This record gives sequence, C-alpha cells and structure tokens, in this order.
Amino acid sequence: MWAKSMGKLFIACEWIMKTAYLNIIWIAYTIAGLLVFGFMPATTALFAVIRKWLHRETDIPVWRTFHTIYKQEFLKANLLGLFLMVIGVILCLDYWFLQYTDGLIKGMMTGMLLLLSAIFLTLLGYFFPIFVHYDLKLGDYLKYALLLGAYHLHITLLMLVLTIATACLLLYMPGLIPFYGGISIAWIWMAGGSYSFRLIEKRGGKGLAV
Repeated sequence: MWAKSMGKLFIACEWIMKTAYLNIIWIAYTIAGLLVFGFMPATTALFAVIRKWLHRETDIPVWRTFHTIYKQEFLKANLLGLFLMVIGVILCLDYWFLQYTDGLIKGMMTGMLLLLSAIFLTLLGYFFPIFVHYDLKLGDYLKYALLLGAYHLHITLLMLVLTIATACLLLYMPGLIPFYGGISIAWIWMAGGSYSFRLIEKRGGKGLAV
C-alpha cells in the first residue's frame, strides 16, 4: 500500500516537472524566434507534444520532439500565423476605436466585437489541435477550426469557460505563469480538440469532412 502510494506520488511529481519543462521550452523558443516569428511554430510544437502525451506516448524525448516539430513547421505555421495576427490587430484597433464612440453605436459595436472575439478565440483554440492532428491545405485549417467550433458548440463553450477560469487562476498566482501558463491552456484545447476528433471518427466523419 505504501509502495503504491509512493509510486503514484513519484508519477505526479514527474508530470509536474515534465509539464513545467515543456512550458519553459515553449517560452524559450518563442523568444528565440523574436516573439513574432517564434510564437506560432513554438505553440505548434507545444500542442504536438501534448497530443503525443494524450495518445499515451509518454516516453518521448521532450526537447528533441519539440525542436524537430518547431523546425519542420516553422514556415507553414508562420504563414498561417500572419493571417491570424492581422485579424487580431484589426480586433484590437476596433476596441481602441470603441472608446471614442458612445450611445447606441457603442452598445451595438460592443456586442458585435464580443461575438467576433469569441469566434476568434474559437478559431485560435481549434486551429492548433487541427494543425497537429491533420495534414490539410493551408486555408482548410482555418475553415475546419471554425466548423469544428460550431459543430461541437457545447465542447467549445466548456473549453472557453475552462480557459477563462485558468487565465484568472494564473493572474491570481502569477508565479505559475512561467511554468504552466502556456501548457495549461494548450492542454485544455488539445484535450477538447482530441475529444471532438474522436466523436467525428465514431460517426464516420459525418457532419465535418476532415
């Protein structure tokens, strides 16, 4: 009984260290790519490693796997990231413009921007799980991210709630951010995405031709 409890404790400690290590690698590679060029391939590699863990490939060499995927997907991830960045900048500019409006126009714009922001977060959230799980044309990754988010709306809403709750927890305990900031949110979306993929495969791909 004691040996079994100690074994479980050892496994838990191992995963605490392993996930923190992966998060630190993600931050390092993001910075190494000067943020703009490093974020997308580093986040792609982060999701890819998490995907392997979720598929019970727990003994993979973390850094080597991350580094290989980072190099392989650098160009492709950045091309798609450029498009996503443009959308994000447009949304930020719209929020900036919002402060100079008032009355009915401000209320309408606020509602529209909140809806567009939720759609954009869904696009971002599903993009990475689809990117590391399927081999598609560049534009199809974005299309299927939106379709999957709408098709499994209940899963999407749950992941959004969990993401917001996790972000609030990290802001409350900022000391955790360097070790678990990225991986905790990525794990939510990769786990949710993998569950959605399994539902589609059980239905024979009906409803979403991925």
